Amino acid sequence: VQLQASGGGLVQPGGSLRLSCAASGTIFSINVMNWYRQAPGKQRELVAASTSGGITNYADSVKGRFTISRDNAKNTVYLQMNSLKPEDTAVYYCNVNLYGSSGWRDYWGQGTLVTVSS
Repeated sequence: VQLQASGGGLVQPGGSLRLSCAASGTIFSINVMNWYRQAPGKQRELVAASTSGGITNYADSVKGRFTISRDNAKNTVYLQMNSLKPEDTAVYYCNVNLYGSSGWRDYWGQGTLVTVSS
C-alpha cells in the first residue's frame, strides 16, 4: 500500500489550498483517514480526522477554516484549507488506517509542504 499526497505550495495569507492523498495497492477496507502537520522545530500534530462512519474532528487552531473530506470510491482523502495563516506553514502528512494484505495497519504519506507567506 502506498499513500501519495499532493497539493502543497506557497500561498499568501488569507489564501486557500486543497491537499489530496490517494491510497493505492491491495485495500479491502479503510477506517480512519487523518491529516497531520509538522512545523519546523515542533512536534507533529493532528489537524483533522475523518472516520468511516462520517465523523470528523479538527484541531482547535483550524476549526472553521479547514475541511476534511473523503472519496471512498477513490480511496482518497482531501483537506480544503481556507483563510490560511503564516502559522499554518508546515509539512502536511496524510495518515490512513486500513485493512490490506497485511491486516489492519497505519500508513503514512510522504508529506507535502505548505508555506503561507507574503
